[in-house]
Amino acid sequence: MGGITSSIAAKFAFFPPSPPSYTVIADDSSSAAAGRLHIPEVPRREDVDVLRLKTRRGTEIVALHIKHPKATATLLYSHGNAADIGQMFELFVELSLRLRINLIGYDYSGYGQSTGKPSEYNTYADIDAVYECLKEKYGVKDEQLIVYGQSVGSGPTIDLASRVPNLRGVVLHSPILSGLRVLYPVKRTFWFDIFKNSDKIGMVNCPVLVIHGTSDEVVDCSHGKQLWELCKEKYEPLWLSGGGHCNLEIYPEFIRHLKKFVLSLNKSKAATNGSKKTTVDPNGSKEKTVDSIGSKKETVDLENQMKPSESSGASDAFELRPDLPEVSRNSLDSRLEKSKKSNKPEKSRMSTDNVDRFKRRKGLVW
Repeated sequence: MGGITSSIAAKFAFFPPSPPSYTVIADDSSSAAAGRLHIPEVPRREDVDVLRLKTRRGTEIVALHIKHPKATATLLYSHGNAADIGQMFELFVELSLRLRINLIGYDYSGYGQSTGKPSEYNTYADIDAVYECLKEKYGVKDEQLIVYGQSVGSGPTIDLASRVPNLRGVVLHSPILSGLRVLYPVKRTFWFDIFKNSDKIGMVNCPVLVIHGTSDEVVDCSHGKQLWELCKEKYEPLWLSGGGHCNLEIYPEFIRHLKKFVLSLNKSKAATNGSKKTTVDPNGSKEKTVDSIGSKKETVDLENQMKPSESSGASDAFELRPDLPEVSRNSLDSRLEKSKKSNKPEKSRMSTDNVDRFKRRKGLVW
């Protein structure tokens, strides 16, 4: 039984899009940017680096680094199943813009144009390669790094966070307690289970934000709630009423709460940078943090950074471009529903990268 269950869990954990949504090419040698990689299927941007990274397990993964000129942190994003970074590109750009952060996203081994085959331990090597790249190529320090795991991406995210003690923060988006617990409501951890997040979350020492939809039919909201209960340093969670598994980005509360979390981490970081003193606003009782050596009020500055520009008309609703290339994504719903022996009618779900695809695509992304 154990071997059968293990193979089932592994089978459902990884489902890379076939074919991949993108290709990677290098500029011609005659170009001023000779040898620079880019993805022709997405809009070309000077603030985006396309990278190929070697992992310790011998695979080569593809990553995207997006730079924001006023970044206060870097976010390392591990996406969900049945997606690749070609599909996630527009969301990555939007998150970088809205949160004023640098962002790096990557494809697991066997996903997109990354080589090798998907496996639990390959994902751990994959995220480690991205982490090392951030330190060596971009000079990112642990205390500047926020790690973000969506669904199955919560596995490598929690694994890394459990091993790196000084991260700035962790975001868990529709996370799983473990691979097996998605299929069966087991109460204990078995040796053959994968992504044992419930066992590792207690070793994460930084603030953790959990976001989960209350109507998630793929990964029940109880997964997110139990992980939040097990966290050492809990941040106010976001339980999105009526939210499913793949449509949380369309809720205005989603980006507002993320902004609030990033701002709180910035404030916390600013409070540790030297001795601070407190002053009172002459127009009210609101306290403001001021550096004792005379720098400007960092808290106020950070709040201003997070406000949307009135001239740009930015809102809390994502409006992603509808003209990204359509990619065939085989449905995993039928397999998972059979394994759960459920007869519930299939519902269309929101893809992470494009609102319009919600009406045209049905699939599982965990």
